[in-house]
Amino acid sequence: MRILLTGKNGQVGWELQRTLSTLGSVHAVDIEDVDLTDTAQVQVLVRGVSPDLIVHPAAYTAVDKAESQEGLATEINAVAPAVLAKEARLLGAAIISYSTDYVFDGSASVPYTEEMPPVPLNAYGRSKLAGDRALAASGAPYLIFRTSWVYAARGANFVRTMLKLGAKREELSIVADQIGAPTSARSLGEATAQIVAILKARSERESVPLANVIQSVAGVYNMTCGGQTTWFGFAEAIFEIFQPMLGRKPKLERISAADYPVAAVRPSYSLLSNEKLRRTFAIEMPEWRDALRLVADELLQ
Repeated sequence: MRILLTGKNGQVGWELQRTLSTLGSVHAVDIEDVDLTDTAQVQVLVRGVSPDLIVHPAAYTAVDKAESQEGLATEINAVAPAVLAKEARLLGAAIISYSTDYVFDGSASVPYTEEMPPVPLNAYGRSKLAGDRALAASGAPYLIFRTSWVYAARGANFVRTMLKLGAKREELSIVADQIGAPTSARSLGEATAQIVAILKARSERESVPLANVIQSVAGVYNMTCGGQTTWFGFAEAIFEIFQPMLGRKPKLERISAADYPVAAVRPSYSLLSNEKLRRTFAIEMPEWRDALRLVADELLQ
């Protein structure tokens, strides 16, 4: 199986390069290899690799910057996936992409299912939703894994920011009125590889192309770690678990989102239900604290 992986240096892409390597030949690229805003470059890349599967975690993820760069965010998050999906369809390949809890407005009081209508509050959410819809309309076999509050042992994310600030400051003010599920890139990489392995085995067992198998289960699937918390609760857990690294714990102050003005409005509630993922693939995501401990072990080592 030939796999084309984008965003190899990103948080999720780095983990996917590791987890997918046992399932086939992985051709991994990043911004230095292909400009996702250049349709011709993307086409040349896909046709040159001729993959059976495209795994596409690369994205414009600067949520606040997207408010002033919505055109660029849309090019990367919507137009590029559409081009990849079209090329996949022409090759008889399939595509896996990743979406975000920010496609919702946070007005729900129970975890969002894949069937609930998305109403993004910000430019980043709008650009990702446009990409989701482009894949669905492309005619290519596709899977979209919708996730939330992603972090990793590398890259720019909430965990690493907290550790950096916690090492310098005695007190930190953290938003306590937004609810979601922190999800490690490691968990996403491992779950994705499990699903690809399941579908690959079925493809071989039934002697049909992988794309045909993916077409039979195509759609959007929520994929987040289990449980829920706030950014404040997330920060508390970070400093509790990472204390051996820091040797100290800063004092944490609860604030509201209104007290921490940012360019992009975030949903106050963005918990996602994993029931469809569990029902279709028998995949059980780890609890968010357990996933955080694994990342802590990685960083402490």
